[in-house]
Amino acid sequence: MNIAAAVNENFANYSNYLIRSAMFVYALAFLAHLAEWVFGSRSKVAVQSAALAAETREAQEQDGGKAGTVAVKVVQRGGATTTLERPRPRIVPKVVTRASASDRGIADGPGAAGEDEKGDLYGRVAIAFTVLAWLLHFGGVLFRAISVQRPPWGNMYEFSTTFGMVAVGAYLVLLLMKKNVRWIGLFLTTSVLLDLGLATSVLYTSSDQLVPALHSYWLWIHVSCAIISGAIFYLAAVGTMLYLFRDRYETALAANREQNRRWADIMSRLPAAASLDKFAYRMNALVFPLWTFTIIAGAIWAQAAWGRYWGWDPKETWAFITWVAYACYLHARATAGWKGRKAAYLALIAFACFLFNYYGVNIFVTGKHSYAGV
Repeated sequence: MNIAAAVNENFANYSNYLIRSAMFVYALAFLAHLAEWVFGSRSKVAVQSAALAAETREAQEQDGGKAGTVAVKVVQRGGATTTLERPRPRIVPKVVTRASASDRGIADGPGAAGEDEKGDLYGRVAIAFTVLAWLLHFGGVLFRAISVQRPPWGNMYEFSTTFGMVAVGAYLVLLLMKKNVRWIGLFLTTSVLLDLGLATSVLYTSSDQLVPALHSYWLWIHVSCAIISGAIFYLAAVGTMLYLFRDRYETALAANREQNRRWADIMSRLPAAASLDKFAYRMNALVFPLWTFTIIAGAIWAQAAWGRYWGWDPKETWAFITWVAYACYLHARATAGWKGRKAAYLALIAFACFLFNYYGVNIFVTGKHSYAGV
């Protein structure tokens, strides 16, 4: 039998202060990442493509009205010379395609090329701020747990703050593994700021104990797995959305279609489409087994708490719908006709199901999970 412990208000207040401090430092990290994108160099892929295009234009201009021919001086016997013309070899600009960029492992993205000192400096400052913000964020989640002596994910406020912490933590782990993912930083700090802003304003719930049914070791297992899965799904969703934009940009580039200069400059700072697509697929494939276990763990907990494994509760139903959507995506990736953009759309639909399962079901739908509170 679990006996509810009293709430330590001091630690609860410390948690609130640390979360707000983390938001401030995340804002500094966001500004530093923004400066990296604005002042940093373009990616190697874009620089190579632009240089090759310029080389082609220069060669064409040098033809001087005799496009397609080149003068060749021939030395004849007796010292005489004559000039012949032969067709100029066609210069085909080598567009760095999605596959070639990925296969060669080109390190692209804002600041990742390491050739622009100013952009790289802003990027390093942004990472330093992100690490500091994450430490404050982690402290806020930890003090929240200490204040109630239970896992700090018993309601939407606690789930949201922990979710953001895990997402940033996963990003920092990828950086520690020397993965070229610094391009996520701008989008990650933006979304984490929105997540914490929503949590501290709309979803905030004071530290309190939970109903007896939630006092179970399955709270540690089931909900923590759901948080980790959602955080990785989020990183994959960012990669998928950027892939769709970058793929459209590369398609237009290959077709020599004129594009808006500002939009082209933004797109040129992203990794190649193939790199983004591979990143999103690997993240989704990596965490899908954990999401499967999350659903199984929830069913086992439901048997212990409610006397049945599955009852088609709204939360259970949408968790299963999310599972089916991601399963369809992974299957589509293995099907020749559904690779690329079609599979990417499926991945975004699956992540939208995850978001609805969290926000929509918790706020707008009544079910057995409703007693956890907002």
